[in-house]
Amino acid sequence: KRLAQINPFACNYSKNCKMTKTALVILAPGAEEMEFIIAADVLRRAGITVTVAGLNGSEPVKCSRDVIIVPDKSLEQAVDQPYDVVVLPGGLGGSNAMGESKAVGDLLRTQDSAGRLIAAICAAPTALAKHGIGSGKAVTSYPSMKSELVEKYSYVDDKNVVQDGNLITSRGPGTAYEFALKISEQLAGVEKAQEVAKGLLLTFK
Repeated sequence: KRLAQINPFACNYSKNCKMTKTALVILAPGAEEMEFIIAADVLRRAGITVTVAGLNGSEPVKCSRDVIIVPDKSLEQAVDQPYDVVVLPGGLGGSNAMGESKAVGDLLRTQDSAGRLIAAICAAPTALAKHGIGSGKAVTSYPSMKSELVEKYSYVDDKNVVQDGNLITSRGPGTAYEFALKISEQLAGVEKAQEVAKGLLLTFK
């Protein structure tokens, strides 16, 4: 008999499981709004408690296509507790800002050392590289970011979403649903991810 594969990031999602999983989504000026919104929305549909943290405070943030989003709180306020996943949306401006932020670096290193999930999409994997997160692991990104990642990681060109241990990466706006559903699967289980996907008229696995 084959042993069932154990997901170390998900609790036992029986009816008796009362643990609520948590996600921190970092919102920086110049973030790619599709990637941000889809991640936050899909995770909430999966029953995950999502906190939107503004990199530079709790004031409204202008994203890459001039959509303005209001964070729940500032990153400084948000880091007073651990999260099951820290999500970094892409967008070149937002990714550069996260890559230059000492607070983001400290948060990611704490998250990584605890073995908790880190997820980055589009240009955001470059922020992981700048902070020394996950060196040598398999990653993907927006294609034009490849040159900034190939020396530090095992770069994957032919998958929309790549998971290596506690690190999940993805390629861009068009892969944002797959990215968010993959995170949902890890935290809420495959059946919940499939249920969310069905409601969105998508297919997951």
